[in-house]
Amino acid sequence: MATIALVDDDENILTSVSIALEAEGHTVKSFEDGAAALEFITSTPPDMVVSDIKMPTMDGMELLRRIRQNSSLPLIFLTSKDEEIDEVLGLTMGADDYVKKPFSQRLLMERVKAVLRRGEANASPDPEDEKKVLRRGKLTLDPLRHACLWTEKPVVLTVTEFLILNSLAQRPGFVKSRDQLMDAAYDDQVYVDDRTIDSHIKRIRKKFRQVDNEFDSIETLYGVGYKYKED
Repeated sequence: MATIALVDDDENILTSVSIALEAEGHTVKSFEDGAAALEFITSTPPDMVVSDIKMPTMDGMELLRRIRQNSSLPLIFLTSKDEEIDEVLGLTMGADDYVKKPFSQRLLMERVKAVLRRGEANASPDPEDEKKVLRRGKLTLDPLRHACLWTEKPVVLTVTEFLILNSLAQRPGFVKSRDQLMDAAYDDQVYVDDRTIDSHIKRIRKKFRQVDNEFDSIETLYGVGYKYKED
C-alpha cells in the first residue's frame, strides 16, 4: 500500500478523502496548503500526491512546478467544475490525472489505483529486464528503472508521459490514435478525453526540447493521432 500526501484547504475533503484512502490500506499525510506539503514531500517523499489547485500560501500549480523540478512523483489534481483552463495547464506541467469536484469517492479511488498501478508496472522486477530496454536512435527507455535518455542525457518523465512515449516508440512510423494512447497509459476503467493526451504530448515535447531544441521525433497527424519518427 502507498503513502499519499493529500493537500486541500477544505477540511471536509481532507477528512472524507483520508478516510476513503485509509480504508483502501494507504497511509495518508494531510496538509492544508502546498507549502506545508512541499516540506514533507521534499524530506520524506510519498508514493503519490493528491492535491487541490486553489489554496492559500502555495497553490497546487506551484506545488506541482516545484515537485517537477527534480521528481516524477505521481500527482492527481482535484479541480472545480469551472477550472478547465487550470486542468489543461496542470496536465501540461506534468500532472498525471485530474478529478473534478464534486466527485464520488469511488471515482477518486479508481483514479488513485490506476496511477499507482501504472507506476508499479514500470518498476516490477523481471528476469529479462534488460531485454525490455527500448532503444530508438537517440532515445533510450528503461521501464524497470523508469529512466529516459535522449543522446545519453536524462529526461524526467511522469509515469503517464513515459507510457505514452513508450507506446509511440514501440513501432516507429506507425500512427497511434489518441484512443490507443489512452489505452496504453490509462486503466480501461478510467475515462480521459482527447485534450488530456494532447496535453501530455505537449509536455513530453517540451521536456525533450530542453535537452535538444531540435527534437521533432513525435509527429502530429491532425485528425488521426501521433507517430514516432526514428532518426
